[in-house]
Amino acid sequence: MRLETQRLTLRRFTASDGPAVHLYMGDPLVTRWLPRGRLDEAGAQAFADRNAGRRPRAIAVVERASGELVGHMDFHPWLAPGTREIGWAIGRPHQQRGYATEAARALLAHAFETLRCHRVVATCQPENVASWRVMDKLGMRREAHFRQHLLRGSGEWWDEYFYALLAEEYFSRAASPLSG
Repeated sequence: MRLETQRLTLRRFTASDGPAVHLYMGDPLVTRWLPRGRLDEAGAQAFADRNAGRRPRAIAVVERASGELVGHMDFHPWLAPGTREIGWAIGRPHQQRGYATEAARALLAHAFETLRCHRVVATCQPENVASWRVMDKLGMRREAHFRQHLLRGSGEWWDEYFYALLAEEYFSRAASPLSG
């Protein structure tokens, strides 16, 4: 899969992306809210290799102007049929530019218009305000606040917000003259 937005290219990872993945996934501020936490060089290379394979769970986000890999989008089948999960990790120098929202909008369009998904879900911790604000901007609905739902490797239990968007909601917003 390859998608283009105004400023970004979303593409499959390549084995040569490992060092760029390590730049952002090795940053404790970028990975603070990710259950898997920071990745060392070997972990970053394994992530790139795994997602360069036949069934990637994440897609590389590349800034079109510079060709720089700036982060990734999780995008994979979820538990229920016709459902995909999305998520994002954007390198710190590229945050607060709207890249996560822009990339997620492209993936929502792909999920609903091409893959004909019924539903797309996303999760985050309540303290991760930037992430749930992206979900709000996307028109996703907060369906749940799970308390002590996710066990992190450190033994810490995290609360989790659960968001979703149905195909009918996506298409009704796309048809609305007030959507933007």
